[in-house]
Amino acid sequence: MNSVKIFIGGPRALKVIDRNVDEGLKKIMKQNDTVLVGDANGMDRAIQQFFFEHRYRDVFVYASQGKARNNVGDWPIQGVKVPDKVKGFDFYAAKDKTMAENADYGFMIWNGKSKGTLNNIINLTKQNKKVLLYYTPHKKFYMISEITAVEKLAAACGEEINRLFLSLSSKKSEVITDKVLEQMTLYNG
Repeated sequence: MNSVKIFIGGPRALKVIDRNVDEGLKKIMKQNDTVLVGDANGMDRAIQQFFFEHRYRDVFVYASQGKARNNVGDWPIQGVKVPDKVKGFDFYAAKDKTMAENADYGFMIWNGKSKGTLNNIINLTKQNKKVLLYYTPHKKFYMISEITAVEKLAAACGEEINRLFLSLSSKKSEVITDKVLEQMTLYNG
């Protein structure tokens, strides 16, 4: 059986893996899945540290221009070429886009604020890939499989995140009611 490739990510603002995410990462190891992770500080580094402490080797670190800011376990680096004129958010989003393309599905830890993590969720769902989302404000998992669910999630996070979703997804706005998270599929796997 071939290993499943899982793009795992989260915000730089989050630096600690909670008990629920810990259990999810242990399931990934038990299934011998391949981990695709970025090189940023925050959650990327925490995820790397987790797999390093568990001596898990099936990890690939993605880095724009092949220069990893963090590679805790000295895993293979997947360099992503970025044009010289690209800077800031778009420079680092290039590696994230490649991880989304290379992954079979995503496991995202999101605080309801991070632009990069929201962009990853959008990229995965636009490619018809499922995302297991751990939404930290609720400390719950949600399974997201289509862009309309991401839109509802963004709307539930408030006007600022809804605008961010619209700019990242290039989607026109529509009115969405409150309590949409309750309507999403709660994941208890």
